[in-house]
Amino acid sequence: MTEIYGLGNCDTCKKARNWLARFEVPHTFIDYRAQPVPAATLKAWATKVGGWEKLVNKSSTTWRQLLPQRKDPQSDPEWTLLLKEYPALIKRPVVVTGDEVTVGFTDNAFKTRFGK
Repeated sequence: MTEIYGLGNCDTCKKARNWLARFEVPHTFIDYRAQPVPAATLKAWATKVGGWEKLVNKSSTTWRQLLPQRKDPQSDPEWTLLLKEYPALIKRPVVVTGDEVTVGFTDNAFKTRFGK
C-alpha cells in the first residue's frame, strides 16, 4: 500500500492523489498537519531521499519567512524540531511504498515509479 503524506489543501498533493486514483493505485492520504509525523520517521525520510536539504522546500513562503538563524539547523534534532513546528516546510507530497520514499509529484516520475 502506498501512503501519501501532505497537506489536504495542497494542489500538488491533490494532483498526486488524482493521478493515483486515475491509474487505480491503492493508497492512503495522511495530512501531516492533522497527524504529525514522528521525529524518527522524518529522519528516516531524510535519509531515504538524500538528506534534509532534499526533504525541505526552501522555495516556500514559510521558509522565506523564517528567521535567518532558523534556516541553518546543525543536527537531526534541530531539523526535526523545525519540521514539527513548521510542517509546511516538508516538500509535498511525500510518497511512501514499503521502504521506498520520494518527494514531489510529476506525471513522468509517477509513471516510472508505479509502472503505468
